[in-house]
Amino acid sequence: MLIKILGTWCPKCKLLYTTVENAAKTLELEYEIEKIEDIKEIAEYDIMTLPALIIDDMLVLAWWSPEPDEMLEILQDISAHEGHQCCGDWGCGDDGGCCGWCH
Repeated sequence: MLIKILGTWCPKCKLLYTTVENAAKTLELEYEIEKIEDIKEIAEYDIMTLPALIIDDMLVLAWWSPEPDEMLEILQDISAHEGHQCCGDWGCGDDGGCCGWCH
């Protein structure tokens, strides 16, 4: 799992980094985490609010840092559905819209 934290390292950015890293360690995931600080590189993601969390090149969240238990749930859902046809879980809409985690 490739995790990227996009941010300028304000307090909210640092909190997201810590929350994600702690959740990944708690779940004993195989992961690599990168800090993306360069504004030009961040602009390539076409994200207007920071911090942002990108996992395996998909935007998971922007602008906020979830509580530790929420982050555990998010990472658990993502890791549980890697390689599945459709996760049908937290990101999918009631109208059958896909969250984008389908492979």
